Amino acid sequence: MVDRGWTQLDFLFISGDAYVDHPSFGPAIITRLLEKAGFRVGIIAQPNWQSTADFKQLGRPRLGVLISAGNLDSMLNKFTAAKKIRSTDSYSPGGRAGLRPDRATIVYANRIRECWPDIPVIIGGIEASLRRFAHYDYWSDSVRRSILVDSRADLLIHGMGERQIVSIAEKLNQGLSIREIHDVNGTCWLTGDRGDLPADSLEVASYEQVSANKIDYAAAFKTQYLEQDPIRGRPIVQQHGERFLVQNIPALPLDTKEMDRIYSLPYERTWHPDYDNAGGVPAIEEVQFSITSHRGCFGACSFCAIGSHQGRIIQQRSRKSILQEAQLFTRLPSFKGYIHDVGGPTANFRHPACSKQLKQGTCRERQCLFPKPCPHLDTDHSDYLGLLRELRTLPGIKKVFIRSGIRYDYLLAGKHRDFLRELCEHHVSGQLKVAPEHVAGPVIEAMQKSGKEVFLRFLTAFRQENERLSKEQYLVPYLMCSHPGSTVEDAIELAEFLRDIGYHPEQVQEFIPTPGSLSTAMYYTGIHPLTGKSIFVAKTPEHRQAQRALLQFRHPKNRRIVAQALRKAGRNDLIGFGPKCLLRPERPIAKTAAKTAVASHKPKRPRK
Repeated sequence: MVDRGWTQLDFLFISGDAYVDHPSFGPAIITRLLEKAGFRVGIIAQPNWQSTADFKQLGRPRLGVLISAGNLDSMLNKFTAAKKIRSTDSYSPGGRAGLRPDRATIVYANRIRECWPDIPVIIGGIEASLRRFAHYDYWSDSVRRSILVDSRADLLIHGMGERQIVSIAEKLNQGLSIREIHDVNGTCWLTGDRGDLPADSLEVASYEQVSANKIDYAAAFKTQYLEQDPIRGRPIVQQHGERFLVQNIPALPLDTKEMDRIYSLPYERTWHPDYDNAGGVPAIEEVQFSITSHRGCFGACSFCAIGSHQGRIIQQRSRKSILQEAQLFTRLPSFKGYIHDVGGPTANFRHPACSKQLKQGTCRERQCLFPKPCPHLDTDHSDYLGLLRELRTLPGIKKVFIRSGIRYDYLLAGKHRDFLRELCEHHVSGQLKVAPEHVAGPVIEAMQKSGKEVFLRFLTAFRQENERLSKEQYLVPYLMCSHPGSTVEDAIELAEFLRDIGYHPEQVQEFIPTPGSLSTAMYYTGIHPLTGKSIFVAKTPEHRQAQRALLQFRHPKNRRIVAQALRKAGRNDLIGFGPKCLLRPERPIAKTAAKTAVASHKPKRPRK
């Protein structure tokens, strides 16, 4: 600040992550964007929350304090599905754990209130965005109030925050009070006056109601879920005590020029030098030389909150912008010629699902790919394919990989041969990760994913293409156990499927009920909010452990658990020596060994 001649900041940004100035990190984008708009911004990353000292280091800002827990929800960052504390934190220097508090957004905001009680406080990021309504919290096994209430902040930005933060900053700079800023789409605010509520708003069951009644919770979630559209959506109101939480409709998607502008900001593209001695920040390793080509996802997987956060309407960068970023890589001394990824939440979702989304919004009660691809779905991959061709011919680029995942049901819904051929020939590094997640009908339906027949079609096509190219490359399927709807019998069906395709997963993802997702609402209520029907939920540790073990049935440490699960399910036919068996029978103890064991335990006669 002294070097720049600044005596006061306009905005102070508090982040739960270490500071990495790279466009894959939300705090970097927001602060660079404000800087571009002419505001003076300072960042305090991972402050010591035990006192207010760190929060005051850069002084009181002129316009307000912005707070984000970081790129992950702070509770998910700290705890595993079994609620065990993680030993590392890839978003901290040297991967060190314990540098942020639980529920970081709330803790940071309340510390700021201690420093400056009257200063505008604006919260955002994934933690704030997905906890904006009353929500089920897996780690406390309770329904918590909106994070806007508990943090005592003035505004909450939901979704990707570029449009909102610039608009709010300009209004504050013009002299408006933070309590007057209620008209920015993509924000939530509180009022004690019912007369302030938008005329076209929908009111859902209150916090008190949803925390006491699971049917009310499911109904409230359904409304919140179906109205998350920036064009056809309506404001939503949820009462908390004597106040009303108001969610304005989501912000409009960024157009291509806006996306290009954001990704062309002067990022340093690495961690802050203060972290050099700790070895840097591990989270950057996979993304440092990756390119974000678009945002949003119309896949609508139930367990994923991307649709609620980034939206279902794809927002794309221009080819020119992407090629310029790739050329920038070649001028960096640490770049070795390999682009690790070109994509977004799903690599091959390069454009909106259909043209009408940009005018009418997404369909309210219909998905683009589930239960089968919509007839209006635009499955053309030519733009993405052309982009990859241009990238791999740039001087200094040796290889361009795709690691953010291919949505194979979308690929198979159109003319896919050219894309699949070039994918296998140029963009796979031995293994291609895809996400069937499960194969059992009830589980697939709850997940809103395509069935195993579609996966088998892609597996066959992938193998045939690699045989034609004389390449030894493999699919690596992501699999999930214990998702709502999944019983032990369903896990056994998945284990048999893995046996049949000859795949033995080294890692299995256990479902974690993260805030804001459709699957989490199912987990908590035992109800599918969109259908109103009851759904089975595996909640006991024994049940979840059995499902996980079945997916790795070949691992010796899982033998006892798998055997118990098979016998309990009446599937003794899967224990034996046949080709369809999952387990071999236990070897009987040899007679001589048994006699020796018995003899060694005979009590000796006491000596006289």
